[in-house]
Amino acid sequence: MNKQDLVNAIAENAGLSKADAKKGLDATINAVSAALKAGDRVSLVGFGSFAVSERGARTGRNPQTGKEIKIEAKKVVKFKPGAELSAGI
Repeated sequence: MNKQDLVNAIAENAGLSKADAKKGLDATINAVSAALKAGDRVSLVGFGSFAVSERGARTGRNPQTGKEIKIEAKKVVKFKPGAELSAGI
């Protein structure tokens, strides 16, 4: 499912126009992104939670040459599905 498919599903299920569904989805994505950038955790009961995690620096390998390379530390977003979502899959 891509973004347009999701907009169509939201519009159909909520009885909204596609334009209103797109505005709502964009606003939701922007709010979640802003919260994660601020270091907050976003929990959607029944669906799951998004949180920022620190991934430490490590040594990797270039698959073409086999040469060791240094991979720098960075922040990554992790998703943990909620119980209802996990049970329904």
